[in-house]
This record gives sequence, C-alpha cells and structure tokens, in this order.
Amino acid sequence: MNKTIRRASVFALLLVLALLVRATWVQFYDGKALADDNDNRRNAIQTYSRPLGNIIVAGNAITGSARTKGSDLAYKRTYTDGRLYAAVTGYASQAFAPTQLEGIYKDLLNGTDNQLKTVLDTLTGERSDPGDVLTTIDPAVQKAAYHALGGNKGAAVAIDPKTGRILAAVSTPSYDPSSLTDANTAGVAWKTLNADKDKPLTNRALRQPLPPGSTFKLVVAAAALEDGLYKNVDDPTDSPDPYTPPGTTHVLENENKSAPCRNASIRVALQYSCNNVFGHMAVQLGQDKVKAMAEKFGFNDDELDVPVRAYASVYPSGMDKAQTALSGIGQFDVTATPLQMAMVSAAIANGGKLVSPHMVSQITDSGGGVLRNYDDAADSRQIVSSSTAGQLQSAMETVVKEGTGTNALIDGATVGGKTGTAQHGENNSKTPYAWFTSFGKSDGGGKEVAVAVMVEQSDAARSEVSGNGLAAPVAKAMMQAALK
Repeated sequence: MNKTIRRASVFALLLVLALLVRATWVQFYDGKALADDNDNRRNAIQTYSRPLGNIIVAGNAITGSARTKGSDLAYKRTYTDGRLYAAVTGYASQAFAPTQLEGIYKDLLNGTDNQLKTVLDTLTGERSDPGDVLTTIDPAVQKAAYHALGGNKGAAVAIDPKTGRILAAVSTPSYDPSSLTDANTAGVAWKTLNADKDKPLTNRALRQPLPPGSTFKLVVAAAALEDGLYKNVDDPTDSPDPYTPPGTTHVLENENKSAPCRNASIRVALQYSCNNVFGHMAVQLGQDKVKAMAEKFGFNDDELDVPVRAYASVYPSGMDKAQTALSGIGQFDVTATPLQMAMVSAAIANGGKLVSPHMVSQITDSGGGVLRNYDDAADSRQIVSSSTAGQLQSAMETVVKEGTGTNALIDGATVGGKTGTAQHGENNSKTPYAWFTSFGKSDGGGKEVAVAVMVEQSDAARSEVSGNGLAAPVAKAMMQAALK
C-alpha cells in the first residue's frame, strides 16, 4: 500500500512541477509575445493613454494629439497640413499599424523606447515621457513641390548635396493621415483610400520605382568618363545615327530627328538627349560596367533607409546587347525612384561625393535632450572623380541653358539638369512618364540643392508630355525655394 501511495505522490509532484514550468514559460516567454501582439488591446490602450511625442519640421510640430470621447483610447493622433507631409510622417492609427516615421519611431513617440528611460522609470516600471523626431524637411521646399505638382500624379524629392539632408519628399495625390487615426472611422477611410485607382497611400517619392528614361543617361555618361571610353564631354563619340543595336532590327531613334546626334559629344548628346549615343555607349561599355556605375550611385540597394526603407531602384543583369542598349537610355527593365535620381544629381553637384540621404536630423527626449544626431552619422563615398563630376555639371548646365531643360532656368543661380520621357505600356501605348533631375547653386549665396521630379500622369495631351514641359517647372519651383 505504501509503495502505491509513494508512486502516486511522485506522479502528483511531477504534475505540479510540470504546471509550474508551464506557468513560468507562459509568464516569461509566451507572455512577452502576447504582450507585444498587435491585436492585444492593452497595447493600444497604453499607447493612446496620453499624448504622443511629435514630428517636427523647422522647429514646429506637424503632429499633435487630441482627447477622445467615449473610448478606452484616451487620445488620438492629429496632423497639421497632413496631406502636405503624408509622405514624410505616414500615420499613427488606433486601428492599423503605424507607417513611415510614425512607424519607425513609434516607441520613441509613445514613451516605451529604452533610450527614454530614467533610473526612476526603470525602478518603478513607469512609462517614460515621449520623445520627438526632428526632420530635415524644409517647409518652403516641401510646399513648393506639393503645389507645383498640383493635381498631377507624381512625386518629387530635394536633397542638400553637401549634407545629405532631404529637404522635401512629396507624393501626389496625397491623403490626410487624420482620416486613419480614429478607430471608429479608420476602417471606412482605409477602404476608400485603397479603392482609389490613383493609390494615394503609395509613397511615390521613395517607394515606386519607374523607368527613369533619359535621366539615366547621366549614369551612362559617368561610366564612360570614368572608364576612359571618352576622356572629355566635348570629345566626339563613335555614335552612328541611326543606330541599330546588335541582335535586333529595331532602330534606336531620337525624338528630335534633326538633332546633331551623329558622333555627338557627351555634352551635345545630353543637350539634345540623343538616344543613339547613349544606347551605343552602353553597348560599348557593356552591361557590367554600366551596372557597376549604377550601383555606385545607389541602384540595386535593397537596404536604403532614410530612415524610411526606400524601394530599390534597379539596373538589371543578364541582358543581351540590344537590351543593354535600351538600358542605356533608361528603358528595358531599368527602374528608379525620385529619391534615387535626386541622389544622382546630388553626387554630381557635390564633386562626385554622395552623402547618405536622410530625413531625420535628431531624435530627442521630452526635455529636448538629443538622443541621437543623424547629421553627424551621415556617411559619404566618392562615386566618381571630381573631374568627371565637374564635366557632367558643365554638360548639365548646357542642357538647361540651351537644350531640353530650359524651363528650369533660374535668375541668380547656376542650374544643371537632365530631362527624361520614359515609355509606358506595351509598345508605349500609355502616357509616358515625365522626369527631370537637376542641381541648383545660388550665385554667391553658397546654397545648393539637388532635385528629382517624376510626373506619372497629368491632364496634358500625350503630345505635350515631356520632362521639360511637366517636370522641370516643378523642379524650378523647388530649387527657387531652396536657394532663396
């Protein structure tokens, strides 16, 4: 009898131990996962139990918090000029996961970031006061881009070439983030925004790579100069006109049939946007050399954080010579974001040195103490030699003074640019994309800016769609605001 009791006791003890182990596991392991689960209502209640920290532009908060009524979520996020800054802020919603800067810095903005904890917070387990995010955005440049794009579907980015600061990031059509903040109304707004064929929630400035067209010719020109294929932008090139790439019977034609594109120099070829020159040049260099130069500028980088993760701009591999020729004029499978093409102009304007682009300058605690300074952390790399950069600057200035980019001319400033009109749809059946990338330097003022504009869709007649007609005026307005 005693033996039976002992066995039962051991079995019961093992059950108790197993229960204790399981309880400990749930409390310290599964409990953490359950606490962090996005569907855990307690997280939302805690996040919105008090006002959030703010996103700051030029010293002014463009976000806020408002008291709610009849809800266990005490506060909701508010936005000042929400449509203007949506591509920067994203949204913080009681119903959906936060996006853009709101998502990246959610812990800082709601006070749960460990960087904010004081010794007292650690001892008491209390939530810290929220911190703030200071952006690099220049409100004048942001507004200039937004208003100049108007009702067009497109995007624009401006960068300070010397510091890498992103001065503007605009995507149109935009949306009001305030429509997504309240749990009671966010669902309807979400459905409406996602049903919109123009996709206002898409951040076209950073996250919609499209064929860059002739703006990509700057990358090919840089590769040719760096490789020594041509030593000077004024040397004649070996460029037949018309040009039929190897392996195809399709002739690479120029938009301007009367342009002096046969054996044109790089300067003239950029001025008139000669497809034959850059298609042939890409074949002469070979896809590997063009790809290597593109990657120096940032193409094929799927980890470009500004700090929002930008989608990779792509220069493809595995092309035949005919496809390589098309890649030389920014077609075939070449794609780029406005951010990427602004980076190209920024590096050229900065003597061939690319400073890492970023749209946050600092994050601070509730008292304004700097937790991290991103301006100090911005790294740089030499993309091309200062000689190559100087020659490309000069050629880009010719494009604006005498070529296809005259709509970007600014009194009192030196401006260089490159237009692009990229084919869209099978056999170019849809409205082309209009591009313009440029740099501007104030005469005697010391200010500089690099810009890229992409107009995806507008009300202009198809025959009037061009980089100079649609995108260059937007770039001009942005450069004027930056150099003012």
